[in-house]
Amino acid sequence: MLATFKRHWWSYLAMAAFLLFLILLPTQLLGEKTSILILIGLYSMVTVGLCLLMGYTGQVSLGQAAFFGTGAYLSAILSTRYDLDPWLAMLMAAVATGVFAYIIGYPIFRLRGNYLAMATLGLGIIVWILFKELSQYTGGPDGLGGIPNFSIGGFAFDNKLKRYFLIWSFAVCALLIAQNVVRSRTGRALKAIHGSEAAAMSVGINIAQLKVKIFVLGAVYASLAGSLYAHHLHHISPNSFDFMASVMVITMAAAGGLASIWGAVFGAATITYISQDALVELGKSQPKLAELDVVLYGLILMLVMIFLPKGLFVSLRDAFDSWRQRRARKGPVT
Repeated sequence: MLATFKRHWWSYLAMAAFLLFLILLPTQLLGEKTSILILIGLYSMVTVGLCLLMGYTGQVSLGQAAFFGTGAYLSAILSTRYDLDPWLAMLMAAVATGVFAYIIGYPIFRLRGNYLAMATLGLGIIVWILFKELSQYTGGPDGLGGIPNFSIGGFAFDNKLKRYFLIWSFAVCALLIAQNVVRSRTGRALKAIHGSEAAAMSVGINIAQLKVKIFVLGAVYASLAGSLYAHHLHHISPNSFDFMASVMVITMAAAGGLASIWGAVFGAATITYISQDALVELGKSQPKLAELDVVLYGLILMLVMIFLPKGLFVSLRDAFDSWRQRRARKGPVT
């Protein structure tokens, strides 16, 4: 363990600084922006699951919003229409979403390339249509309201600051689990699958099983984020989980770096700030420009793929590592 700490001391230091930053940010720096910070935490959970699937396993998915919405709607329905405790509703939603992802995972991952992308796109559209059409449960296009707060005993998460710490606690745990997966034997197997499925199969890796497991893990992450999202806003509608939501998550993953766990946070923060703050401010003066979010996401994806294919976060990290290595080669200044 000591050797591991020495090898990754800078990452542990960065983690400690990040946690301190999360604690101080809403109370000292950007108290009025707490809603945006909450959304960054939620989308970080959704994005990191997609990074595991696309960046490490090499499998395309255009339907992550389907699992995000499934978690939100199941948790909302169970807690409003059936009066279940929100914590139990969130757990049941995560289990149901994971089982759903497991069932559809094996047939979907028989496909490759563009066919796989189209299958996941179709999945997202079908689930979105169900959100709209099953109005007796989901409220239809108008959505579902009256979703209760989470509470522990007599302590209720009834304001934004409390929900901020709740949501980021889940987000940090999700990121740490994902980081451990990547650094484990499973993570090395995922990278082998990404490199060459034939080579991975030749050394005894069960590629079909691993693909589905990571698919399920990403779905559970998205489901938990969806439940937290529903109980944070107290109202959800199908528009929050349409195809554009999946495009936004893909843009977040690409912007931060598909093969980077912590890049998911960077990408989620960048795109969430643009969509929830910059575009809103732009819409006050130029209403038509504010509606061009799909064009903006496409432009960001194009620029990142051309100039920074590893993503902004990974490129910055690599630049820092290069600087550190050059400094080490020069030796101490005398």
